[in-house]
Amino acid sequence: MADDPRVDVLGVPVSATSLDQALDRAEAWIAARDPHFVTFTGVHGVMESQSDPELLEIHRRAGMVCPDGMPMVWSSKLAGVRTTTRCYGPDFLLAMAERAAAKGYTSFFYGGNEGVAEQLAASLAERFPGFTTVGTYCPPFRPLTEDEQQEVVDTIRAAKPDMVWVGLSTPKQERWMDAFVDRLDVPVLFGVGAAFDIHSGNLSQAPRWMQRSGLEWFYRLLVEPKRLWKRYLVNNPKFVWGVLRHRPRLLPPR
Repeated sequence: MADDPRVDVLGVPVSATSLDQALDRAEAWIAARDPHFVTFTGVHGVMESQSDPELLEIHRRAGMVCPDGMPMVWSSKLAGVRTTTRCYGPDFLLAMAERAAAKGYTSFFYGGNEGVAEQLAASLAERFPGFTTVGTYCPPFRPLTEDEQQEVVDTIRAAKPDMVWVGLSTPKQERWMDAFVDRLDVPVLFGVGAAFDIHSGNLSQAPRWMQRSGLEWFYRLLVEPKRLWKRYLVNNPKFVWGVLRHRPRLLPPR
């Protein structure tokens, strides 16, 4: 498959793609057993990359940087790509789970609080009969030791999943995928963050009208004000100012 167009959004190469196109690309990697990792990036990931050169480079190494929020879709349109649609991590997880159930792809879930990955796996199996989970791992809230890292690698390699779903916060999940993608012998890793809590029933989701109008951030701020106030009330205005100063532009093919 030819690469999707990419749009430079304050230095981050956001894939100008759609949900269906992203799903098709992931399936092509599974068929080829060709290791990649996928980020689902919105304003938060872009703004974190402004002060974190390592995170910026991780986004540049990603197989896809899916437009997780409407500001990424609008940025793509500003760059002249009209076909981009939102590729929201929780929606992608459900759509890929449906394909996995039909085609026999297997999944491993890494992340979440204790028990969340198991709840998520059970929920997906109930919703999509035939969906298969071959393992879960809940990491501690601290850096893993070298022995623990090797244990994770050995566990996932032994399970032989087609996909690893990573449910950590940004930028932790991006760093983890970048560090482990070449060690796991897995075709594709997806950093879907809050999708673990949403689809396990532990976190409510914004109404669709708020998602479509770019107001999901406001809903999440109301739900988790102490954790998210800085992310949205500081980063959002900085993002708007940045895009006004540096208009998104279409990148050459890689």
